[in-house]
Amino acid sequence: MGKPVRAPTDDELITAWGLLHEALRDTEPLLLRGIDPCGKDMSGPWFEVLIRLQRSPEHRLPMSRLAREVSLSSGGFTKLADRLEHRGYLRREHCPEDRRVTYAALTDDGIALAEQARAKHVALLREHVLAPLGDDGLRAFADAARLLRDEARASADAERGAAAR
Repeated sequence: MGKPVRAPTDDELITAWGLLHEALRDTEPLLLRGIDPCGKDMSGPWFEVLIRLQRSPEHRLPMSRLAREVSLSSGGFTKLADRLEHRGYLRREHCPEDRRVTYAALTDDGIALAEQARAKHVALLREHVLAPLGDDGLRAFADAARLLRDEARASADAERGAAAR
């Protein structure tokens, strides 16, 4: 028979959480290296916006939703959208059904940039994430991350529901 499994100590729990933060902090810059068309590193928010729009129907999302998804304030996202629009990668589209809604949509140049950035990002993910974790480790990591995300969202939704009552 196997040895009984003991619960993690408080220090082990704190260390595990700290390691997750350190791993993300130290790995993320490696995953954006050389992604910009001029060979420079791309900022995380730029990349997130491009990829989220590239993977969305019609390559567009409401600006308020996109700002939330990339964890930027509305002001911070507006500045980023202005820069993307100025470079010809993004355009703003007004919603005909609701004047309060404005969409961020990729232009043809934005789609091409997103596809190029995605291809480079995938190569870097394979090198810096898949290679050290392996296939099974990657799947286990994704399952654990999804579980934590879903639990956090459910908790936040329950708190909002309780506050609304």
